[in-house]
Amino acid sequence: MTLSTNTPSPAGANSPDPELTPPNTSTTSQPSTLLPADIEKSQLHLQSPTEVFYDATKVFTGSEGQDKWEEIPFQQVNLVTALNECKPKPWTRAMFKLYLYMLIACLNSAINGYDGSLMGGINAMDQYHNYFHVDADGHVAGLIFATYTLGNVIGSFFSGPFSDKFGRRWGMLIGASIILLGAGVQASSTSRAMFIGGRFVLGFGVATCQTAGPSYAAEIAHPAWRGTLTGIYNGFFYLGAIPAFWTLYGTEVIQGTASWRIPIWLQCVASGGVLFGCLFCPETPRWLFANGRPAEARSVLAKYHGEGDRDSPVVILEMYEMMEEIEMSGSDKRWWDYRDLFKTRNAWWRMACVLGMGIFGQWSGNAALSYFMPILLKQLGVESERTQLLCSSIWAMANWVAAMFGARFTDRIGRRKLLLTVTSSFVFWWTIIIILHSFRAQSEENSERHKIFSIAAITFMYIFGVTYSFAYTPLQVLYPVECLQYETRAKGMAMYNLSVNLSLLLSMYTTPVALAKIGYKLFYLYIGWDCLEVLFIYSFFVETKDLTLEEINEIFDAPNPKKKSLEPRVVVQNPNFDDINWQDIKDEQEARYTMSP
Repeated sequence: MTLSTNTPSPAGANSPDPELTPPNTSTTSQPSTLLPADIEKSQLHLQSPTEVFYDATKVFTGSEGQDKWEEIPFQQVNLVTALNECKPKPWTRAMFKLYLYMLIACLNSAINGYDGSLMGGINAMDQYHNYFHVDADGHVAGLIFATYTLGNVIGSFFSGPFSDKFGRRWGMLIGASIILLGAGVQASSTSRAMFIGGRFVLGFGVATCQTAGPSYAAEIAHPAWRGTLTGIYNGFFYLGAIPAFWTLYGTEVIQGTASWRIPIWLQCVASGGVLFGCLFCPETPRWLFANGRPAEARSVLAKYHGEGDRDSPVVILEMYEMMEEIEMSGSDKRWWDYRDLFKTRNAWWRMACVLGMGIFGQWSGNAALSYFMPILLKQLGVESERTQLLCSSIWAMANWVAAMFGARFTDRIGRRKLLLTVTSSFVFWWTIIIILHSFRAQSEENSERHKIFSIAAITFMYIFGVTYSFAYTPLQVLYPVECLQYETRAKGMAMYNLSVNLSLLLSMYTTPVALAKIGYKLFYLYIGWDCLEVLFIYSFFVETKDLTLEEINEIFDAPNPKKKSLEPRVVVQNPNFDDINWQDIKDEQEARYTMSP
């Protein structure tokens, strides 16, 4: 692969240092990149169209004079150039179609949010307790909650192979079909065993959707807005939770089993939308390319990333990245082979980030608030079931707004910095909540002071939830997907879901028991654990902001990926866009693969 360069020199610059001049790989042009004399530590080098110029502190942007050298945030040089040359617009017909496909993928997250919030509300209903003869807390309640998670755990072992063998689109379709079956069994249950069985099937289907959905969203998203679009995925959790809470709020007044059966039947709406929508969605270009269909991959990229132009620099660059990074006979073709997830130091570091994100997303204390909010509210004096459901509905809406804002800021703040800051704040919020609970316990029952501390504790629970949703909700899917390379993405996301569900399994079973036995003292455990999370994130999590999915491989190839990801990096950008010979790249692609439609 060759790369033509033709970067202009600033007027008045000194003679070039040979170590700072990119090598000439073109037969038609002679580069003359001159950097200011004050850049002594720079080691500028040119590698391939998917790599960058490292360690330079300033770059020339094309204007006259040394004073026009300026710092540019680290970003992949050729992606910057390709996007500047194409200037993609977010409001075109093709982009609206792409948003529709992203919406269908995001419905998988809404499915998860609906059920996750549904059982918390149903568990507060007397009609449900009386029909199945269960209490709101204790071992039986923990078993019913945990069965759904157990289905998720078992499903995680099958979801990766489904997505790798049949495609991301068919993975979503298979998962949605299983969810419809599970919802039907659960909603028509006449015994506790049948209800528990329906929850297991439901959990199995959700695991499949939660593996295929994020992979589809990340691989189909336009590279110009991948961080925001993929970050929005998990924000749809609350777009499932909000209608769940409001449905429960409306049906709670119904006497009889319809009060909890109707909300369960309504779960079929989102899963039915995924099932129907997948019939019209294109397969992701990365899956098509990896399965020997490069012409179809290029057609999809051209249609949705290149505005119909098969020769668009963005399309050519993405095809090049796939050519270099995706193996036609990788482990994704062997459904049973999970070795690539752990066989190298590089792979172990990736999985540390992926599994860490899965565990921390469930054990920071949010699971207690999300799934057992009615129990916590009751302990703080909110006895009315209707008021509990109303508070839960407001909780979901506030968290959704925070998640949407967080998705927009992940690209601005950076993944690692955002996680460190927010996880550190958890320690502060839990400390305040414990203090307020303690003061409330020391106050006279039903006194004004007692009520004030109750309201204050609920307020800070909401603040914790909003803070969590701002960072963790968008990054719970975005960050693991970014840390995984293509061949291991589906299986890696399956392992991520396994870590999430094993964490939830423990949390779902133990939290109601702990709340019944020790109450708010459970929160001391969260403080200690959150401190360990901060230490782990600081030591191992890499920064993936402004990197393409394939380019992140370079970070993990370093001896210390965390340190490498934090190095100051800039790119040299030619304002005339002559530094990349797109035609040469396209010609080589067509020589290696059949690219005709």
